[in-house]
Amino acid sequence: MADALKRECALEVEVVAIKTAGDRGERSDKSRFVKEIENALLESDVDLAVHSAKDVPGELPEGLALVGAPVAENAHDALVGARSLEQLPAGARVGTGSLRRRSQLLAMRPDLRLGELRGNVDTRLEKLASGEHDAIVLALAGLRRLGREREAVAIDTDALVPAPGQGVLALEARSGDQWVADAAARISDRAARTRLEAEREVVAALDASCHTPVGVHARLEGESLVLQAYVGLPDGSEWIRDELAANSSSPSRLGKKLAERLIAAGAGEILNKLKL
Repeated sequence: MADALKRECALEVEVVAIKTAGDRGERSDKSRFVKEIENALLESDVDLAVHSAKDVPGELPEGLALVGAPVAENAHDALVGARSLEQLPAGARVGTGSLRRRSQLLAMRPDLRLGELRGNVDTRLEKLASGEHDAIVLALAGLRRLGREREAVAIDTDALVPAPGQGVLALEARSGDQWVADAAARISDRAARTRLEAEREVVAALDASCHTPVGVHARLEGESLVLQAYVGLPDGSEWIRDELAANSSSPSRLGKKLAERLIAAGAGEILNKLKL
């Protein structure tokens, strides 16, 4: 992003690295990967934040706004250690650190034994190599950014609906800093912003968080935007899936409509069970 700002906007850019609670392995609230960075924005220590969009909570702190998203990476989840989910033997040990993946995997294959998987991509791959798991599931985008995608098989979104914002980088700034918003717009991609807007609207309308097994994935097909969503219990015993398409000019409206359909089908009851 720094190189893009220099190239497209002729700006002098300083990269400020900030370690978050999520980087330190703390499992606190849903903003654990962004809170320290957002505090730096609010205190004017930095002017623009770059987040993994799936880590950004649905509700932003007062005074901050999402101002852009560059060209997105592939949003699919990926299987490492086996050629397909179907070819995993009964009782196979599969590692994942995601409640969303756990829920969908067990809904599809209740015979699987799911193990906890934490750490960065290299650490997770090492755990697979050591025999701790028979296979693991990761975001394909992370593997690609590290040049490790040859080790993975993409999982179709009809099987595993990705996390909202997966594969997308979200650019965040102070609401009143128009010059920053203008610069972010110069390095942003319309398709990525459209996808992100629709996916985040579903999450907001469901009042979901990173602690709830919710998957949302948007894809553009010409002028149409196709939106998929999944809501389930962590053990996969109850779940709802739905898909809806509309013109891509109103991504928020599509996201809200899909969330309303999910709630009407019982998604609210499933999410309420998670709060008990």
